[in-house]
Amino acid sequence: MILNKRIPLKYWLDLIKWDFIIVTVFSFVIFIIQDFLIRINIPITIGGFLGTAIALLLSFKLAQSYDRWWEARKIWGAIVNDSRTLVLQVKHFMAPENIALVKTIGNRQIAWCYASCNHLRGMDAHDIVRPLVSEMEWEELQHKPHMPIALLDLNSGDISALHRSGEINDFQHVQIDNTLVRLTSSLGKAERIKNTVFPKTYRVILHFFIYIFLIVLSIPLAELLEFAEIPLLIGIAIPFFLLEKIAYTIQDPFDNHPTDTPMTDISQNIEKNIRQLLDEDIPEYDAEASFYIL
Repeated sequence: MILNKRIPLKYWLDLIKWDFIIVTVFSFVIFIIQDFLIRINIPITIGGFLGTAIALLLSFKLAQSYDRWWEARKIWGAIVNDSRTLVLQVKHFMAPENIALVKTIGNRQIAWCYASCNHLRGMDAHDIVRPLVSEMEWEELQHKPHMPIALLDLNSGDISALHRSGEINDFQHVQIDNTLVRLTSSLGKAERIKNTVFPKTYRVILHFFIYIFLIVLSIPLAELLEFAEIPLLIGIAIPFFLLEKIAYTIQDPFDNHPTDTPMTDISQNIEKNIRQLLDEDIPEYDAEASFYIL
C-alpha cells in the first residue's frame, strides 16, 4: 500500500516509460509528416470527443479496480478482528492452567496470518511458520499443499477436544467455532479475488484506444501549434496512461506490488496484538523506509 509520503518520480516513470517513449516517437513522426510531406485535415473536435469517451471508460475501470482493492482491505480488516477475538475467547473461556494451550493456539493464529499472506502472494511460508509451531506439528504442516487451512484444522481440532473433555461448554464452543468459520470465510473471499482475473481484453482495448485518441489528436495539433504539438501531446498522454496503469496495478491486490493490500504489515500488527494478549514480549519491526508497505 502506498503511504502518504512523497512518491519518487522514478516510480511514476517506471509505470509509463515505454508509453512515454512511444508517444514521443509517433508525435515527432506525425509532426514531420504534417510539416514536410502531406497535410492531413482532421477536426480537433474529433480528438476531444474521443478523449471524453476514453476518460469515462478510465473512470469505470478505476472504480472497478478500486472496488477489488477495497474489498481485499476489508477482508484483512475482518481477519484482524477475528484473530484478536479468537485469542480472547480461548484465553477467557479456558481455565488458567491451560495457558500453554492458549499460547499454542495464539501462535498458530499468528502463523495462519503469515501463511495466508504468503499463500495469496504465491510465496513460500515455511520459514515464517516453522518457529511458531511445534516440531510434531511442523512435520505434518510442511507436507500440506494449503498451509493456512492445515493451521485452522489444528486449532479447530484442539477446540473440539476441549469441548469433548468438558473444558469449554456448548455455548463457548459455538462462539469459538463461529470465529474459525469467519476466518475460513475471509481466506476464501481473498482467494476469490486472487483467482478471479480482471478481463485482459478490457485493458488491451482501452490501451489501444488511448493510442488511437492520441494519434487522432496529434494531427490537428501539429497543424495548429507546429513544434509545440510534441510536448503538449506528451502532457495530455501522461495522465491518461498513469490512470490506466494505476487501475491495472490496484486491480490485483495480492501480487506483491507497491499498491498491494499491506498483508505483511497487518500480520505483524496482529502478532503484536496476540503477543500482548498472551503477556509475551511484543516484537519490534523496523519501520518502512520506502514510500509503501507490503
